[in-house]
Amino acid sequence: MLLMAETQSVSQLLIAWGRGEPAALEQLTPQIYQQLHKVARAYLRRGRPNQSLQPTALINEAYLRLLDQSQPIEFENRAHFFGIAARLMRLILVDHARAHHAAKRGGAAMAVTLEDGFAITPGRAPDVLEIHEALDRLAEVDERKAKVIEMRYFGGMGREEVAAALGLTLATVKRDLRLGEAWLRTFLDADSPKERPV
Repeated sequence: MLLMAETQSVSQLLIAWGRGEPAALEQLTPQIYQQLHKVARAYLRRGRPNQSLQPTALINEAYLRLLDQSQPIEFENRAHFFGIAARLMRLILVDHARAHHAAKRGGAAMAVTLEDGFAITPGRAPDVLEIHEALDRLAEVDERKAKVIEMRYFGGMGREEVAAALGLTLATVKRDLRLGEAWLRTFLDADSPKERPV
């Protein structure tokens, strides 16, 4: 019951923030910070060791990007916010990996797995740039499956939260996760672009 009240409170504050009420952001920040920190830690834990980006820096950059929108984002609810935050964190990590990759002139980019104990490809973990490309390609084929995977694995959202955010049934989310993961494995296992699924 307390969790539901907190979820409603966060949703109301997000809606108020989206309408341009600055006081809502001040009230909202302490309520969502812990969850954002958890998401950021999960992203970074999947990355390469000894990386310079810390969870707090990732959260701050995501906040800055949220605040720097030319038009305020109208958040539907808590799950919608965390879905957007997950996408922003993924893009920040992609930018960071590209910068690191460019600095090393072909050095190792950040390797990631989608979930603790779940590597997309057997034998090696793909780097964040490969995952980014694969998710973008999956979105071209099936945008919903790409969103489900991004929210679940990159956003740290539970299956029920993903279902609520996207207006899907739990069974649909489970099926999309299973089929999306299979598609990603096939895409990432392909030795050449010709072998990749369309």
